[in-house]
Amino acid sequence: MEEVRASSAWVATRSAHVVVDSSGIEKAVEEMQGSIPKVKWDFEGIHYFDNGPLTVQYLFVLDALNFCFWPDKDLNYDNLALGLKEALQDDKSVFDADRLQKITGPQLRNLLKWPRPLPLENERVRLLHEVGLELERSFEGKACKLVESCGKSAANLVALVTRHFPGFRDHSLYKGHQVFLYKRAQIFAADLWGAFEGQCYGEFNDIGSITIFADYIVPAVLRQLGILRYSSDLASIIEANREISSGSEEEIELRACSVYAVEKMRELLSKKSGNQGIECGIGSLALVLWHSVSISSTP
Repeated sequence: MEEVRASSAWVATRSAHVVVDSSGIEKAVEEMQGSIPKVKWDFEGIHYFDNGPLTVQYLFVLDALNFCFWPDKDLNYDNLALGLKEALQDDKSVFDADRLQKITGPQLRNLLKWPRPLPLENERVRLLHEVGLELERSFEGKACKLVESCGKSAANLVALVTRHFPGFRDHSLYKGHQVFLYKRAQIFAADLWGAFEGQCYGEFNDIGSITIFADYIVPAVLRQLGILRYSSDLASIIEANREISSGSEEEIELRACSVYAVEKMRELLSKKSGNQGIECGIGSLALVLWHSVSISSTP
């Protein structure tokens, strides 16, 4: 994921609204050194897992839909993961490629048992159509065939996903420069690795190549830890709970600086630990950032 690291570093060195504080990184690493937990992937019991191809299909559908929950204050990732799990338990063919191509907004809501339109519902439906069509066209309708094509390389899997499925191409233009983040494509690789415990469909010889998954939660935690500092204008926007537009300078800086900061944290942890246990540590770091810090719901 060198394009993610390089373009995020490029943004971080030119950012006008977000600053990565090296002293904050030092302090955070000092506090967490030796205490990064090894947490099992499905520690909340909300995911489907059968140790086979159906789990891969489930995870690909889940990660295609894993974005933009905040407009509905009652909706979160757990609702999505658990809703899809229960739908699959009820009907093992619900995520077959031909059915994904025909799904409607009301049908998706029904799968999730959600009582009202989902945020960006039309886009979610469009992505499921895209997933179903391309899986059928290129991978015999099965996400496991996609994974088998990557040669046990997480980086290759991310490249395959972004090549075949445009909806996973998470990149933006920033000051005339292309910035790559690939949040959901990388989450898919990480979910496979976590679910299958590095075996079978989760066996990757380069899992350490993936980066943190830059969403709206990570910047909030990094700010609380003193690792990110915001300009007064950006801080005012966030404190007023105003929306930050997708693709805006502020949004790109928040996400790219988060990736850059966590990479610096990982480098420092690796240095201090003598490179022991850090190769796959991005998942554990993510768990530290997402679950070990009490944060507000604002980014």
